[in-house]
Amino acid sequence: MRLCSIASGSSGNCIYAGSDATHILVDVGISGKRVEAGVNALGLSMKDVDGIFITHEHIDHISGLGVLARKYGIPIYTTAGTRDAILETTSVGKVDQELFQVIKPDEKLIVKDLTINPMRISHDAADPVAYRIAYGKKKVGIVTDLGTYNDYTVECLQGMDALLLEANHDVNMLQVGPYPYYLKQRILGERGHLSNEASGRLLSQLLHDDLKAVVLGHLSKENNMPELAFETVRLEVTMGETPYNGKDFPIKVARRNEISDIIDIA
Repeated sequence: MRLCSIASGSSGNCIYAGSDATHILVDVGISGKRVEAGVNALGLSMKDVDGIFITHEHIDHISGLGVLARKYGIPIYTTAGTRDAILETTSVGKVDQELFQVIKPDEKLIVKDLTINPMRISHDAADPVAYRIAYGKKKVGIVTDLGTYNDYTVECLQGMDALLLEANHDVNMLQVGPYPYYLKQRILGERGHLSNEASGRLLSQLLHDDLKAVVLGHLSKENNMPELAFETVRLEVTMGETPYNGKDFPIKVARRNEISDIIDIA
């Protein structure tokens, strides 16, 4: 089971997950050309990709979808609400509706030797989801674009071997930054994005001895810095009511324009 961030940030997101036999992408919010280059860098071609799983219809998650769908005819997995919103997004262009495979939160589906479990998240989109992906007993969670979390979120993400978790903004940087007031309120709201502090608090509830890797993703270009996200999340874990220290787990930050190291869960 492998996990790799091809791109992650407020300007575009694309995550790879797969096994030797099965390869999927979660979101394609960068240009089709960049998606292809990222997949090629993993030693694969787009023809090897078995499905594109979309979390929601915001453009930083679907901007390359139309090009890739028209060029390769790859199945697109979304909720019904997300599918309808994508079809109304003119910048994506024409997408063959037959490529869409409708999924539902909490109903698992199988793609070859991978099992994908969508889960509900709180975000200002039509019908957004995050994904848990399993290969045998190995499980990874890809969870971004959520303004808040609750007991359901924590329960869904128990026992993961690796996590890609949103750490979108530093609250102080956002509050004093250049964004207009309404946008600041949206980001800080319960259907916005997780702050570094909130990400660390959520992570503290998901830690276990066998967690092999944590990747912080979807960082804001304007309202965060990789080093700040890393240190804040690690401090939240250390200060939290857990037996763990922030240094007990390998925590990395996904870059917006660089492919991350491949996390290989043996």
